[in-house]
Order: sequence, then structure tokens, then C-alpha cells
Amino acid sequence: LYTTVAMVMRYVGGQYQAGGEFFGAVAAPAFGNLGAASIFSPNSLILMCMLSNAFISHFIAPKLYSELKDNTMPRFYKMTGLSFAATILLYSVISGAGFLTFGAASNGYILNNYATGDFLMSLSRVAIAVSITASYPLLFCGTRDGVLDMFKIKERSNGLLNKVTVGILALVTLMASRLTDLGLVASLGGATFGTALVFLYPCLMFLKHQAKKGEKGNFETVLTKIIAVLGVTMGVIGTKMALKG
Repeated sequence: LYTTVAMVMRYVGGQYQAGGEFFGAVAAPAFGNLGAASIFSPNSLILMCMLSNAFISHFIAPKLYSELKDNTMPRFYKMTGLSFAATILLYSVISGAGFLTFGAASNGYILNNYATGDFLMSLSRVAIAVSITASYPLLFCGTRDGVLDMFKIKERSNGLLNKVTVGILALVTLMASRLTDLGLVASLGGATFGTALVFLYPCLMFLKHQAKKGEKGNFETVLTKIIAVLGVTMGVIGTKMALKG
């Protein structure tokens, strides 16, 4: 939230525009001339794939539900709806403020665009580091449990969990030390895992449920198939554009 406010302040204040305090300290803002027509470019799918990462939290839904106070489905629906709304708002503001400030010069990790001498944005880097440190265990536990489920390991002693934890952390750390383009990581991950989790897997589960009920040709089933096809199409094109970019 602090980073969102700081980015909006820097855009409104114009410190990175021509004549601004930090203009020239970093890459100059660059804007094209296509305007709104650029949304029809295949490159726009890269952004869509990146945004898919905002909603990859399906694997911790059972844990969140079990830990919710008075965990009824209506309360869970309300919590999910409010969380998604807040996420959409924050992503929209951050994306808008970053692009309006730097345009095509925007880095895959937008904070890299801001000058190192910008104290306000330096605090944002600290805030992001704290946020990642605090939220990473939630994502990691889902990954670790998913790996154990994939290999159908039911007996999970503390010793086994510790070994798997160290092994996965070592692999992730090695990959992180080699991959420096966060934009590529976000877009490629969103195009593959993001679109699969958001568009494809829910559709496949719904279609299987409908098949068991004997409802294969109703409107909901047809619409679900269309969404699944669009999700696969967006993922394929997004992956191609991310690797090309």
C-alpha cells in the first residue's frame, strides 16, 4: 500500500518528467503514438499474463477457509470478493502509475526505474522486501505440499518436511540467482501457470462435474468450454510473446 501511494505521488509530482528532480538520473520516459489501439496488439497479452499472477492463490484456499473465524461459505465468499476487489484496485493503480511515469521504458521490476537517490522510493524497496519475506512462507508451503502430493507421499514426518524444504529452497535460490529479468519471469509464469490456474483447471473441473450430472450440452457447459479455449489461446500467444520479448 505504501509503494502504491509513493508511485502515485511521484507520477503526480512529475519528478521523473522533463525538468523534474530525478529526470536524467534514470532511463527517460518513452511513449508511443498508438494510443488505445495498442491494446489490440499481441504484446498486450504479456500484460494480461503478468496480471494472472495476482490471482494465483487457489492452493491456499482450503487453509484460509479452515483458519477463517466462523468459517461459513457466505463469509468465505465475502472475504474472497473483498480480497479480489482490493487486489484489482492495487494492481490497476500500480500498473497505471508506473506506465504513466515511465511508459515503454518501464522495467520488469518497476522499482528499478526509480533513482537510487529517491528516498521515498528507496523506502518502497524496503517495504517490498518485508512484504515478500512475510508472504513467502504461505506460497512456499503450498508448493511443498503440492510436490509431496504429486509424488503421493502421505507419511510426512518432520524430518522429511525439513529435507524437502531445504531441497526446494536450494533449487529456487539457484534459479533466482540466474534469472534476473523479473518481467520475463512474471509474464512467462503468468502465461503458463497463471492462465492454467485461472482459466483452464477450473473449467476442466466444472466440465467433469457437469459430466457426472449428465449435463453436457447446456449453456453453462458451452460457455465454460469457450473460456477454456480462450485461456489456452491466451497462454500460448502470451508465452510466445514473452519469450520473443
